[in-house]
Amino acid sequence: MAKQICFEDVEVGQEIPTLKKHPTPEQLVRWAGASGDYNPIHYNAEAAAAQGLPGTVVHGRLKSAFLCQLVTDWIGERGKLVAISCQHLGMDVPSKDMLCKGKVTAKYEKDGQRIVECEVWVENDNGQKTAPGTAKAALPPP
Repeated sequence: MAKQICFEDVEVGQEIPTLKKHPTPEQLVRWAGASGDYNPIHYNAEAAAAQGLPGTVVHGRLKSAFLCQLVTDWIGERGKLVAISCQHLGMDVPSKDMLCKGKVTAKYEKDGQRIVECEVWVENDNGQKTAPGTAKAALPPP
């Protein structure tokens, strides 16, 4: 985990350090077991191809989990992830790099909390945003 950041350390427009993920077929099987999402497009290449997909695809909720990791790694142990959401607009395939990225879009104090809002997304190896979203976190004072 990175050094603890505080509200005063953050500026609007600041980029969140990129998190590189490389999901494997084994990770997809493990995620299916943990999440209960046994749709064959995530582990059976023939079933995926029959639905017009390029092969097995990464679970959307796994990409959401990667975005949660992006933010929680960045905000540190004393930060608090308040909200996160994303849309699943593209397919990612296992054994290819995925980059989780983000940037700060707003910063304010509300109800005694120091809040930062961020744009977050998963980018495939072609640079396409396949899971854009938003996150909100509360950061500690220095």
